[in-house]
Amino acid sequence: MDFLRPASWEEALAAKAEHPTAVPIAGGTDVMVEINFDHRRPEYLLDLNRIGELSEWEAGEESVRLGASVPYSTIMEQLRGELPGLALASHTVASPQIRNRGGVGGNLGTASPAGDAHPALLAAGAEVEVESVRGSRLIPIDEFYTGVKRNALAADELIRAVHIKKADGPQQYSKVGTRNAMVIAVCAFGLALHPETRTVRTGIGSAAPTPVRARTAEEFLNAALDEGGFWDSGKIITPSVAKQFADLCSAACNPIDDVRGTASYRRHAVGIMARRTLTWAWESYRGSAARTEGVA
Repeated sequence: MDFLRPASWEEALAAKAEHPTAVPIAGGTDVMVEINFDHRRPEYLLDLNRIGELSEWEAGEESVRLGASVPYSTIMEQLRGELPGLALASHTVASPQIRNRGGVGGNLGTASPAGDAHPALLAAGAEVEVESVRGSRLIPIDEFYTGVKRNALAADELIRAVHIKKADGPQQYSKVGTRNAMVIAVCAFGLALHPETRTVRTGIGSAAPTPVRARTAEEFLNAALDEGGFWDSGKIITPSVAKQFADLCSAACNPIDDVRGTASYRRHAVGIMARRTLTWAWESYRGSAARTEGVA
């Protein structure tokens, strides 16, 4: 196994172009596990740790550009207001040591359906900035996951950053695991309210071959909130609407039985998380509406 260690982004792109099979490594929290267990033995490792810009982030007027290697701990500490859903997801990642090393770029590169960041990125409507010596492009998060641990990257492309719109409403995240720390998700669920567009987006993890959105559930809830005047009134979402939303989220799953949980349990748990996160997020929205508009 050869170890490539570029000193700049340009050198990294050149190395990836010359060695398309090279596996990028930054935090190493996924790659090193696979190598240590002999699940992967790449011909080349492409070390990106000398490229400082990958660990930087910047907040614009409408969105945050998050470098691929920005640690989860930084997201938790410095971006809780702008990216609340991703900050909540970051809290559930492994241990403090891994949260100090791992970043969203690694989750995206691995593209495991159990990656903790995916539901939050789907719910927020993120875009992935990728680049090669041929140029750069933005991939909408809905088009990024192409199969089990497969993504839309070309062989010579590297993930440079993730663009995420600043939250314009409450966001929530929930994860089920066999214990409270250092655990791969049995299933996970992310939800984001977008009052500016009067829409709700979701993200489901570890309950299908890829991270997915519950699109039918979103369409139902968007229509129900609009027709019922919920956005303007700020009234409590009725139990029947919440239950139908939860049932449709469960139906969006296509899980498997494995050592962490059964398919039926995953479907059930996703429904529970969908109802709970919707309740939490909507209560937060109602509270903010009451403060700004006098809604009871």
